Amino acid sequence: MAISTIGVLGAGQMGSGIAQVSLMTGHKVILNDVSDAVLSRSRAGIEKGLDILVRKEKITAQDKERMIAGLSTSTNIADFASCDIAIEAATEREELKLTLFRKLDEAVPAGRILASNTSSISITKIAAATRRPERVVGMHFMNPVPLMKLVEVIRGLQTSRET
Repeated sequence: MAISTIGVLGAGQMGSGIAQVSLMTGHKVILNDVSDAVLSRSRAGIEKGLDILVRKEKITAQDKERMIAGLSTSTNIADFASCDIAIEAATEREELKLTLFRKLDEAVPAGRILASNTSSISITKIAAATRRPERVVGMHFMNPVPLMKLVEVIRGLQTSRET
């Protein structure tokens, strides 16, 4: 399955970093959080990070503009209906993540991948909150995301090989 649009749930430090690297790899990103103020700060932080790369001549100003054009923000999780994969990057609280995965399961079309940036909560437990445990995976990004070229991929007991 080709991935063109990535949903990132949580616009804090990790979610913003995940959104930035997703944009840098040519994907469209829908960044979601409960607050427009948090989303505005996140967008500003992503733009600042890309400005640094322009100054260092790692990307062009046109690259930056193309990336920013591919970023949309939303406080409505239903907007993830167009995502090929959704990556949750919320606070490391189990009950919160389980609630968010139930919501993602409703918003993201069946068959699409749901991923968690968790560093300590069982992927099997998170997957059990959905109707698609075979399509749930852990994607633990290292901090700071734009600088660390490492992602730990974690399978749950029911995660399929295809996922």
